[in-house]
Amino acid sequence: MYAVIRTGGKQYKVHEEQILKVERLDGAEGSQIEFDDILMYSDGETITLGSPKVENALVKAHILDQGKGKKTLVFKYKRRKGYRKMKGHRQYYTEIKIESISA
Repeated sequence: MYAVIRTGGKQYKVHEEQILKVERLDGAEGSQIEFDDILMYSDGETITLGSPKVENALVKAHILDQGKGKKTLVFKYKRRKGYRKMKGHRQYYTEIKIESISA
């Protein structure tokens, strides 16, 4: 059984007991969260596609961690001009564990 959910402008194929990192969501560590933006649902035999969402489908998860990802460096350089610029960025994320998928 799996589903395709949309959160943070991205789509994720999830199944039960899966742990994944998504764009930052509101909520404290250990709290329950529900996704109702389900694009596709499969129970192993049949596949249900939404247009755009599957009605009455729900994915329940709980938050394991709120954190920041690894630093990404952005380096700009123009040769022979003495122009160098270095900038770093760390993206916030929420680590979740999928508990149940229901339709």
